Amino acid sequence: MQGYESKKALIAEIEKTAALFINEFLAVKEDDKDKLIDGVDRTPAQMIAYQLGWLDLIMRWDKDEAEGKQVVTPCEGYKWNKLGSLYQSFYDRFSSSSLAELQDLFKEKVATFIKWLDGFTEDEVFTPGSRKWASSTPSNWPVWKWVHINTVAPFKSFRSKIRKWKKLNEA
Repeated sequence: MQGYESKKALIAEIEKTAALFINEFLAVKEDDKDKLIDGVDRTPAQMIAYQLGWLDLIMRWDKDEAEGKQVVTPCEGYKWNKLGSLYQSFYDRFSSSSLAELQDLFKEKVATFIKWLDGFTEDEVFTPGSRKWASSTPSNWPVWKWVHINTVAPFKSFRSKIRKWKKLNEA
């Protein structure tokens, strides 16, 4: 169970990092949600849309597998070596949402994601091969690794991005 001692610990880390990430946006003005600043590669709205897109994708992979559908990772029409257009689809999908709506959507999606993850057994989370979609990499990652690299890790790195954005926006 590299990295986490249990599913409960993984869920706690998701909750903690998600809250720290989204709370950074409380000080961002609505008029600035689409403001791109030199030194930061995404706008505040794009940062949240990115997270929403990945949370949706992971749950969709699992839903599709459960329904016996062919799971295409990262997503139908997109390749791992060209993720920029996938990210743009996330930004476009949420472009009409206000910053407050994006924050609410994020909180709702994280709650849904945690409920989804809590439906797994410990073995399903930590044993490689428990889900075909999770085994789609040559390294045969277990579910927890996919969850970590698409929740905890970006919540932390994007928290740094929004903090930098806010600092540069004040300058």
